[in-house]
Amino acid sequence: MFDLINGLPLHPLVVHAVVVLVPLAALGTIALALRPAWRHHYGWLVVGAAALGTVLDPIATSSGEALEKHVGDPGQHAALGDQLIWFLVPLLVLALALVLLDRRRPHATTALRAVAVLGVVAALATTVQVYRIGDSGARAAWGDQVSASTTSGGD
Repeated sequence: MFDLINGLPLHPLVVHAVVVLVPLAALGTIALALRPAWRHHYGWLVVGAAALGTVLDPIATSSGEALEKHVGDPGQHAALGDQLIWFLVPLLVLALALVLLDRRRPHATTALRAVAVLGVVAALATTVQVYRIGDSGARAAWGDQVSASTTSGGD
């Protein structure tokens, strides 16, 4: 189902959406945690980015598995990609909790502070995982070609 679109692999197209949305959601969550005044104006935008990234992740995973049948095993990239959902769900839940708690009780409460701290931790962990996935994917796709061109003296 998630294989090709117009004869091209769907995976890189969906992955680019995830690679943009998830770091934006992570940065937005950090911003909401550190700047309470922004929660009212930008909170739902951050939650929306996190939700869309979370929805697109299984599509990226499925399309990656379909692409694997065409190009071979991507090694560690597939395993890391399968783990991303376990970072995205907490990020989404914490961003949503941050917005809802702020709307319910805008003055800093212990619960709101705890959610803000956990949101920052989840955002940082998610960002590191997205980097690890992207790095392993780039190495799987381009590593041999780039290293071959540098050893042969190509520019």
